Amino acid sequence: MSDMITRGTQLSNVSLAGDSSGGGAGRQPVARFILRSPLAVASLCYLAILLLAAVAAPVLAPYDPGALDLERVLLGPTAEHLLGTDPLGRDVLSRLMYAGQVSFVNASIAVVTYLLVGVSSGLIAGFLGGWTDRVFAWVVDLLIAIPALIVLLVVISVFGGNVVVAMVALGILGAPGFARVVRAVTLAVRNELYISAAKVIGLPNRHIIAKHVLPQVAGPILVHGSLFCGAALLIDAGLAYLGFAVDPGAPTWGGMIVEASTVMQQQLWLLVPPGVTLGLATLSFALLGDSIRDARAERSARVVVRPSRGKHRVEAEPTPAPSQDAAEGREIPLLEVKSMCVTLSTENGPAAVVENVSLHIGSGETVGLVGESGCGKSILAKSVLGLLPAGGRVAGGSVVFDGINMVTAERRAVRRLRGSEIAMISQEPIASLDPVFTVGQQVGELVRRHHGEGRRASRERMMDLLADVALPDPGQVARRYPHELSGGMAQRVAIAMALAGEPRLLIADEPTTALDVTVQEEILELLRDLQHERGMAILLISHDWGVVAENCRRAYVMYAGHVVESCTVSELFTQPAHPYTVGLLASAPRRTQPGGVIPAIPGRVPSPGYWPRGCHFAPRCYLASVECTEDSVPLVESAPGHLTRCLHHELITA
Repeated sequence: MSDMITRGTQLSNVSLAGDSSGGGAGRQPVARFILRSPLAVASLCYLAILLLAAVAAPVLAPYDPGALDLERVLLGPTAEHLLGTDPLGRDVLSRLMYAGQVSFVNASIAVVTYLLVGVSSGLIAGFLGGWTDRVFAWVVDLLIAIPALIVLLVVISVFGGNVVVAMVALGILGAPGFARVVRAVTLAVRNELYISAAKVIGLPNRHIIAKHVLPQVAGPILVHGSLFCGAALLIDAGLAYLGFAVDPGAPTWGGMIVEASTVMQQQLWLLVPPGVTLGLATLSFALLGDSIRDARAERSARVVVRPSRGKHRVEAEPTPAPSQDAAEGREIPLLEVKSMCVTLSTENGPAAVVENVSLHIGSGETVGLVGESGCGKSILAKSVLGLLPAGGRVAGGSVVFDGINMVTAERRAVRRLRGSEIAMISQEPIASLDPVFTVGQQVGELVRRHHGEGRRASRERMMDLLADVALPDPGQVARRYPHELSGGMAQRVAIAMALAGEPRLLIADEPTTALDVTVQEEILELLRDLQHERGMAILLISHDWGVVAENCRRAYVMYAGHVVESCTVSELFTQPAHPYTVGLLASAPRRTQPGGVIPAIPGRVPSPGYWPRGCHFAPRCYLASVECTEDSVPLVESAPGHLTRCLHHELITA
């Protein structure tokens, strides 16, 4: 048994190399590849014949399996008894067919237990991570260290030779190694952007696991399940050989081998029918597992998938004064982030990636978030949605959306807000789409999730959404898979999915990255039109000052986890109050004279955990002084409603 399970692990690991990219995007099903293999077809036919013979034994068997004929004992193959007779004159062929019923039922019990325990525990541990994953690892290590055969014999002894209990125990004992493989695949799949997108749009974990994660681990499940079927048949025969059977008088393949071994000197032929039947069944399951592995590897190879592209002390800081509108009571912000601190796990312990960040967005308002890569913009957006990576946590502050604190609220309440109240579109739209399903299936799934409509009404609403985002021929697009979409079409589909729940706040994380200029303008115009029609608020994360200038009323500039400046966009362009903002504006290509050299800010953004003391921008700042590196620099108001984190902002604005 251990050899079979070990081999299954090796086979599944090989198949994973092709499946991690989402082999399901291929138009041709696995079955078509399997049917091209003569060995796979022969194995399937042989197993189908055995199963049919076992199920139809009462009709097809020429004799009663218990009928005695003491005058015709130990006969070889004859016209009357095609496979001969046993020591009591019973027909071997009839007993072989009836024995298949017992063997297949027992093996099915073991395999079902094996799959239920292995798949469920591996999926849950890999998807949830954290303490669940750690407990899973401890339990699996403990079970693998226990000798399975000895435990199985103890179980049989305790339960009086009950074969059903023995088969359940066999499935449980064989599952830990399989569960570890499922966990490994799930860990890789859960980091895909389309899984994060599914969380953002409000799908519950059970739905994501069943519809988006489980199909990706189908290859290892099929390979392991096929190989374990052969192992279960061998174990069942071995238990029967040892005298453990549901009914001592019932024919079993193992029991027939025992009977044949006692009369080998008189009739060696009796070993052939049960031995060959059992051996070929085990071999067929092994060959079928090989074929499944090869088929998935071949299909994955044909699918072209685009590749994805020291401790720091966290200090509290007084919350900056609210905007003029909020101070005068004119408007309560739809989203208000106050003094948020976010940490991620590193080799050196927790490291701050967002520190003392405060911002607010009003209903129907578009707010920009600007900064270099690595400044913490995307982490901030994920913190708002409660989607931090493993090891990340909000170490301080609050995120209040429409009166609900997203940090302290129950997970169920936060999940209800995702997709229906807050949605997000990613900078890599194709990677955020599940390659296994068509566009129509994915958008329709969200419509049914958020509106609970029937299939016909969901399809109509899905088509309306695709039309709303200006996709040409929505019907044709709905039938396509993600890899068949252009970058602009994929971004429009991602926007349609984000709008399925009719959110009040849309977080757009670099929505025009990797798109050409014409398509960029089309996407931005689409967002403006949709905002005008639906009254959404938009948090626009971008590196492009032109995008921010055309679409945003206010903007926040982030650097190394800090908001270093916030004000209206017009003030940012005309009266910047932080050296970092000045450097970003100066390095914008469209602000440079033709033929001139584009200035660049020296150095680079420091990594989390290695931020300098005091002002994080000080090592790159032309105005830095000793005071800038002595202590943390607070946000101050350089003008009404204009906040900056700079001690020398007067030198800039003067």
